[in-house]
Amino acid sequence: MGRTLNDVMASLPKKRKAAIERETKRLIEEEYSLREIRKALTLTQDELAKELGVGQDEISRIERRTDMLVSTLRRVIAGMGGELEIVARFPNHDPVHIAKIGDLA
Repeated sequence: MGRTLNDVMASLPKKRKAAIERETKRLIEEEYSLREIRKALTLTQDELAKELGVGQDEISRIERRTDMLVSTLRRVIAGMGGELEIVARFPNHDPVHIAKIGDLA
């Protein structure tokens, strides 16, 4: 039987294990929900709704969704002053930026 991740981690030197745990924490912290992004930008649902020309209730619904159209996500990010990029990552290849998906134009 092969070694488990726990086996591998237990066998590492303390400094290496600590570095891996710090990087893991950093990567987890990089993931934010739309609600967290909006709040970090100090925008209210009302303010974002006005920017997008929708009601506050629509922003609430969007923030609760786990699946949405790329065009909707792009529009919400743009309404918050950002720009959405979609990047595909493959083993042994450079990242690929995907264009023309969900464009509003």
